[in-house]
Amino acid sequence: MSADRKAELAASLAQVEERIAAACKAAGRDRDEVRLLAVTKTFPALDAALLTDLGAFDLAENRDQEAGAKAEEVAALRPDARVRWHMVGSLQRNKARSVVRWADEVQSVDSERLADALAKATRSALDSGQRDHPLDVLIQVSLDDDPKRGGFRVNEVGRLAERIGHVGDLRLRGLMAVAPLGIDPAEAFEKLARASERLREDHPNARELSAGMSNDLEQAIAHGSTCVRVGTALLGGRGLASP
Repeated sequence: MSADRKAELAASLAQVEERIAAACKAAGRDRDEVRLLAVTKTFPALDAALLTDLGAFDLAENRDQEAGAKAEEVAALRPDARVRWHMVGSLQRNKARSVVRWADEVQSVDSERLADALAKATRSALDSGQRDHPLDVLIQVSLDDDPKRGGFRVNEVGRLAERIGHVGDLRLRGLMAVAPLGIDPAEAFEKLARASERLREDHPNARELSAGMSNDLEQAIAHGSTCVRVGTALLGGRGLASP
């Protein structure tokens, strides 16, 4: 059964890689400029382990409760795999201590209070030996100012970036966003690219631009995305979460 599933994932991964390579070529970019994040939410740990067998080591989750257990299970299944876990979903401050135990990067920082909570939790984890490196973070940007979708207002990104820089134990890597429904993705990603350019004026190391998913990764790459987050095109329809 796992052999069949591995073959399915290998075929899907090859197709996604072809799309990324074609999009990079069309944009005049090198393929190495774009990282593929495999979004394994709702899929079992075995799928994540099989992806690492295929060379996909950047894995993403959007719920702390599911992710923590899954990260432990994958570590047991593939103890030698160099997995890097990313939190890409909405995150409440009271989950900060839990998230820093498994996440190498949080892409969904959308408030100063969350940044403070993550910095405090990271410092505690470093002091206790639960972590051996600071936490990488991205600011989640709202491209339509809809509070229900999460994200920080574009015109206030600089303020949150300064806060992250001052709290310590967090490393600002860049911006993340989701193209809003009902808006041309290309238009949304162009807005995000401009915000990224402004951010790098004061934070030159914040070069990550996480944008583009299964349905719009080509448009995102055309506008400078350095990280595409792919779930459905890679793993298929909604799966069953790990216990």
